[in-house]
Amino acid sequence: MNISYPFRFDARGRTAEDSEENHIKSLIAQLLLTNPGERVNRPTFGSGVLRLVFDANSPDLAAALQTSVQASLQQWLSDRIAVNDVRIEANGNVLNISIRYTVRRTLQPDTATFQVTR
Repeated sequence: MNISYPFRFDARGRTAEDSEENHIKSLIAQLLLTNPGERVNRPTFGSGVLRLVFDANSPDLAAALQTSVQASLQQWLSDRIAVNDVRIEANGNVLNISIRYTVRRTLQPDTATFQVTR
């Protein structure tokens, strides 16, 4: 069962489900938008992207974050996806995050893209 994120109920009053493709993209979004230490029982879960809201946006920061995000994806989602590439570009006050991965169960490649405004 792939629970829909954010959590909600469907028309029948049951827990809403999502396709595997959307569920995996939701898991990636949760990982990106959660700071380490934010979850009580999983203190190392998260990527720390949101901690950088007040840091100066630069190519160096994007490169360091790229390594951190890739490590987090491999640690927490390696049972579901194989990470092919992580690209993070700093454009003004926006971080563009692009993650290319392969779904392990189906061997289908996919891409998840996110924009984080700083």
